[in-house]
Amino acid sequence: MKKVLPLFLTLFLTSLIAQAAQKTLDIYFIDVEGGAATLIVTSLGESMLIDSGFSEERDAQRILHVARDVAGLQQIDHCIITHWHRDHVGGVTLLARLFPVKNFYDHGLPTRSANDINAQLIEAYRSVTDGKSTALNAGDEIKFLSQRGLPRLRFRILASNGAVVGESTPAAQIKPCGSDFQPIDADTTDNANSLGMLLNFGDFKFFNGGDLTWNVENKLVCPKDLIGPVDVFQVNHHGAANSNNPTMLRVLKPRVAVIDNGPKKGAEAKTYATLRNVPDIEAIFQLHKNVATTWNDNTAAAFIANVDEKCTGEFIKMSVEANGRKYRVEIPAKNIGFNYQVK
Repeated sequence: MKKVLPLFLTLFLTSLIAQAAQKTLDIYFIDVEGGAATLIVTSLGESMLIDSGFSEERDAQRILHVARDVAGLQQIDHCIITHWHRDHVGGVTLLARLFPVKNFYDHGLPTRSANDINAQLIEAYRSVTDGKSTALNAGDEIKFLSQRGLPRLRFRILASNGAVVGESTPAAQIKPCGSDFQPIDADTTDNANSLGMLLNFGDFKFFNGGDLTWNVENKLVCPKDLIGPVDVFQVNHHGAANSNNPTMLRVLKPRVAVIDNGPKKGAEAKTYATLRNVPDIEAIFQLHKNVATTWNDNTAAAFIANVDEKCTGEFIKMSVEANGRKYRVEIPAKNIGFNYQVK
């Protein structure tokens, strides 16, 4: 028996490691009607929620459903609020009462009042975090669990408070890159302060820029490229026209773009046209059809989670294979999915 037990334990542990190695990295784009809520679940079961939708029970319940009932989580390990607009920070207070949230991150609590920031939402956030949220700066990294045999997962902050990696203080956009360089007026809202984040899982790369706008987007790739080509791009600012700078998109070269828009918010015709003109893009997914435009300004129905304005809030799911070389994007409610190769 003494000789059999170590062999049994070895086989058992080998089996557990093999099972873990087969698990995918999953990213859920949750419909919060034009807000943002992106849930990441690693192959080791660690979780991160980026933004929390509006301060309505609808959004907290939709996030809870995906986290608990679909992803099978018992808690959210990391919660990032990219910036202080109500469609990003609004749902976190109610969600944290419904479901355990372990760690909170943001770009720093506001130090003065602003017309575009709701002071009550800030106080609610301060209360639910017990004042213990972590302010992230450009260049910071959030550490995830790792395991031998699985690709390394890195999560880096590339932009925060208008500054990008390499800047001690935010600099104005002054460097043109490309013949179609078009600076616009400086964005004085908190959108420009959004966190810009890059996830690497082996060779797979995913960029989420929150609600970053035109001029900061330019600084991420010009004069120095801080992002490089990515596989999947969560389209900035819900697909608004004052974001998604063509200069940045030329560098990102995403194979797949996902727009977290609402039926009458985001996925603007100008942005959709810009995305379609990126040669590397093979597919554009939308959480909603933009009912304010025509079908010519929307992606195909098969790539839209919610075609009708009145909907049940269907989500988009992306799964990256355990070796980090292939991924699949699907709309579970439609039983439709598409496979892609990592660049």
